[in-house]
Amino acid sequence: MALRPNNNYRGNKREEEPYRINQLIRGVEEVRLVGENIEIGVYPFAKALAIAESQNLDLVEISPKAVPPVCKVIDYAKFKYDQKKKQKEIKANATKTVIKEIRFGPNTDEHDFNFKLKHAVNFLKEGAKVKAYVHFVGRTIVFKERGEMLLLNFAKGLEDVGKPDDMPKLEGKRMSIIFSPKVAKK
Repeated sequence: MALRPNNNYRGNKREEEPYRINQLIRGVEEVRLVGENIEIGVYPFAKALAIAESQNLDLVEISPKAVPPVCKVIDYAKFKYDQKKKQKEIKANATKTVIKEIRFGPNTDEHDFNFKLKHAVNFLKEGAKVKAYVHFVGRTIVFKERGEMLLLNFAKGLEDVGKPDDMPKLEGKRMSIIFSPKVAKK
Protein backbone atom coordinates (compact mmCIF):
# COMPACT_ATOMS: atom_id res chain seq x y z
CA MET A 1 0.00 0.00 0.00
CA ALA A 2 1.46 3.33 -1.06
CA LEU A 3 1.50 6.19 1.38
CA ARG A 4 -0.49 9.22 0.38
CA PRO A 5 0.80 12.67 1.19
CA ASN A 6 -0.83 14.35 4.16
CA ASN A 7 -3.36 16.83 2.76
CA ASN A 8 -4.16 18.40 6.12
CA TYR A 9 -1.77 21.32 5.55
CA ARG A 10 -3.78 24.48 5.54
CA GLY A 11 -1.01 26.96 4.78
CA ASN A 12 -0.60 30.40 6.29
CA LYS A 13 -4.04 31.69 7.17
CA ARG A 14 -2.93 35.21 7.97
CA GLU A 15 -5.73 37.70 7.83
CA GLU A 16 -5.22 40.11 4.98
CA GLU A 17 -5.16 43.74 6.04
CA PRO A 18 -8.14 45.67 4.69
CA TYR A 19 -6.13 48.91 4.42
CA ARG A 20 -2.71 49.62 2.94
CA ILE A 21 -0.33 51.36 5.35
CA ASN A 22 3.02 53.22 5.14
CA GLN A 23 5.32 51.58 2.51
CA LEU A 24 2.56 49.22 1.35
CA ILE A 25 0.89 52.17 -0.40
CA ARG A 26 2.37 51.84 -3.90
CA GLY A 27 1.89 53.47 -7.26
CA VAL A 28 0.76 56.78 -5.78
CA GLU A 29 2.34 60.16 -6.57
CA GLU A 30 0.16 62.41 -4.40
CA VAL A 31 -2.25 61.81 -1.53
CA ARG A 32 -4.90 63.87 0.21
CA LEU A 33 -3.84 63.93 3.85
CA VAL A 34 -6.31 64.08 6.75
CA GLY A 35 -5.99 63.50 10.47
CA GLU A 36 -5.50 65.28 13.77
CA ASN A 37 -2.69 67.84 14.34
CA ILE A 38 -1.89 68.17 10.63
CA GLU A 39 -2.75 70.58 7.85
CA ILE A 40 -5.33 68.96 5.59
CA GLY A 41 -4.33 69.09 1.93
CA VAL A 42 -2.74 67.34 -1.04
CA TYR A 43 0.89 66.29 -0.45
CA PRO A 44 3.48 64.28 -2.38
CA PHE A 45 3.50 60.71 -1.04
CA ALA A 46 7.05 60.93 0.38
CA LYS A 47 6.24 64.10 2.34
CA ALA A 48 2.98 62.60 3.68
CA LEU A 49 4.92 59.54 4.88
CA ALA A 50 7.53 61.80 6.52
CA ILE A 51 4.78 63.75 8.34
CA ALA A 52 3.31 60.48 9.69
CA GLU A 53 6.72 59.20 10.82
CA SER A 54 7.57 62.50 12.51
CA GLN A 55 4.49 62.05 14.74
CA ASN A 56 5.26 58.32 15.34
CA LEU A 57 2.00 57.40 13.63
CA ASP A 58 1.02 55.42 10.53
CA LEU A 59 -0.10 56.62 7.12
CA VAL A 60 -3.28 54.63 6.36
CA GLU A 61 -4.95 54.64 2.94
CA ILE A 62 -8.63 55.20 3.76
CA SER A 63 -10.10 55.74 0.29
CA PRO A 64 -7.88 54.29 -2.47
CA LYS A 65 -10.35 54.96 -5.30
CA ALA A 66 -10.50 58.73 -4.72
CA VAL A 67 -8.36 61.04 -6.88
CA PRO A 68 -5.91 61.64 -5.24
CA PRO A 69 -6.24 58.76 -2.72
CA VAL A 70 -7.21 59.81 0.81
CA CYS A 71 -4.74 58.87 3.55
CA LYS A 72 -5.10 59.44 7.27
CA VAL A 73 -2.35 59.90 9.83
CA ILE A 74 -3.34 57.69 12.78
CA ASP A 75 -2.14 54.89 15.05
CA TYR A 76 -3.07 51.86 12.92
CA ALA A 77 -3.42 49.44 15.85
CA LYS A 78 -5.88 51.77 17.56
CA PHE A 79 -7.71 52.31 14.26
CA LYS A 80 -8.12 48.53 13.77
CA TYR A 81 -9.32 48.16 17.36
CA ASP A 82 -11.95 50.88 16.85
CA GLN A 83 -13.11 49.24 13.59
CA LYS A 84 -13.53 45.86 15.32
CA LYS A 85 -15.40 47.55 18.17
CA LYS A 86 -17.81 49.21 15.69
CA GLN A 87 -18.41 45.88 13.90
CA LYS A 88 -19.14 44.16 17.23
CA GLU A 89 -21.59 46.91 18.17
CA ILE A 90 -23.40 46.63 14.82
CA LYS A 91 -23.60 42.85 15.23
CA ALA A 92 -24.93 43.16 18.80
CA ASN A 93 -27.66 45.60 17.72
CA ALA A 94 -28.84 43.39 14.85
CA THR A 95 -32.08 41.63 15.72
CA LYS A 96 -32.25 37.91 15.29
CA THR A 97 -35.51 36.35 14.13
CA VAL A 98 -36.47 33.25 16.06
CA ILE A 99 -38.88 30.78 14.46
CA LYS A 100 -40.58 28.28 16.77
CA GLU A 101 -42.17 25.24 15.16
CA ILE A 102 -45.36 23.54 16.30
CA ARG A 103 -46.25 20.16 14.80
CA PHE A 104 -49.71 18.71 14.42
CA GLY A 105 -51.04 15.47 13.04
CA PRO A 106 -54.19 15.54 10.91
CA ASN A 107 -56.07 13.81 13.75
CA THR A 108 -54.95 16.12 16.60
CA ASP A 109 -57.48 16.16 19.47
CA GLU A 110 -59.02 19.26 21.06
CA HIS A 111 -56.88 19.14 24.22
CA ASP A 112 -53.60 18.80 22.30
CA PHE A 113 -54.72 21.58 19.97
CA ASN A 114 -55.45 23.93 22.91
CA PHE A 115 -52.16 23.02 24.61
CA LYS A 116 -50.17 23.86 21.45
CA LEU A 117 -52.23 27.00 20.89
CA LYS A 118 -51.31 28.22 24.39
CA HIS A 119 -47.60 27.67 23.65
CA ALA A 120 -47.90 29.50 20.32
CA VAL A 121 -49.51 32.49 22.08
CA ASN A 122 -46.55 32.61 24.52
CA PHE A 123 -44.03 32.39 21.66
CA LEU A 124 -45.71 35.25 19.79
CA LYS A 125 -45.85 37.39 22.95
CA GLU A 126 -42.08 36.86 23.36
CA GLY A 127 -41.60 38.24 19.84
CA ALA A 128 -40.77 34.98 18.04
CA LYS A 129 -42.36 33.83 14.79
CA VAL A 130 -44.36 30.60 14.88
CA LYS A 131 -44.43 28.00 12.12
CA ALA A 132 -47.31 25.60 12.58
CA TYR A 133 -47.46 22.54 10.37
CA VAL A 134 -49.52 19.42 9.93
CA HIS A 135 -47.33 16.41 9.12
CA PHE A 136 -49.05 13.78 7.03
CA VAL A 137 -47.59 10.29 7.56
CA GLY A 138 -48.39 7.42 5.22
CA ARG A 139 -52.02 7.34 4.10
CA THR A 140 -53.05 10.36 6.20
CA ILE A 141 -52.27 12.54 3.15
CA VAL A 142 -55.88 11.73 2.19
CA PHE A 143 -57.03 14.09 5.00
CA LYS A 144 -55.62 17.31 3.49
CA GLU A 145 -58.88 19.16 4.20
CA ARG A 146 -58.73 18.16 7.86
CA GLY A 147 -55.17 19.53 8.10
CA GLU A 148 -56.16 22.79 6.44
CA MET A 149 -59.14 23.20 8.80
CA LEU A 150 -56.84 22.57 11.76
CA LEU A 151 -54.43 25.30 10.65
CA LEU A 152 -57.25 27.75 9.92
CA ASN A 153 -58.67 27.15 13.42
CA PHE A 154 -55.16 27.67 14.78
CA ALA A 155 -54.99 30.99 12.90
CA LYS A 156 -58.38 31.98 14.36
CA GLY A 157 -57.07 31.22 17.88
CA LEU A 158 -53.98 33.40 17.33
CA GLU A 159 -55.65 36.36 15.60
CA ASP A 160 -55.34 38.69 18.62
CA VAL A 161 -51.57 38.11 19.19
CA GLY A 162 -50.27 37.24 15.71
CA LYS A 163 -51.06 37.47 12.04
CA PRO A 164 -50.50 34.77 9.41
CA ASP A 165 -47.95 35.65 6.73
CA ASP A 166 -49.97 33.75 4.11
CA MET A 167 -52.51 30.94 3.70
CA PRO A 168 -51.64 27.30 4.61
CA LYS A 169 -49.70 25.63 1.82
CA LEU A 170 -48.82 21.99 1.18
CA GLU A 171 -45.14 21.19 0.64
CA GLY A 172 -44.56 17.47 0.22
CA LYS A 173 -46.00 15.74 3.29
CA ARG A 174 -46.35 18.97 5.29
CA MET A 175 -48.98 21.67 5.25
CA SER A 176 -47.60 24.76 6.98
CA ILE A 177 -48.42 28.34 7.91
CA ILE A 178 -46.18 31.00 9.49
CA PHE A 179 -47.36 33.59 12.02
CA SER A 180 -45.66 36.88 12.90
CA PRO A 181 -46.25 38.70 16.20
CA LYS A 182 -48.55 41.73 15.96
CA VAL A 183 -46.61 43.74 18.55
CA ALA A 184 -42.87 43.11 18.60
CA LYS A 185 -41.09 42.55 21.92
CA LYS A 186 -39.64 45.77 23.35
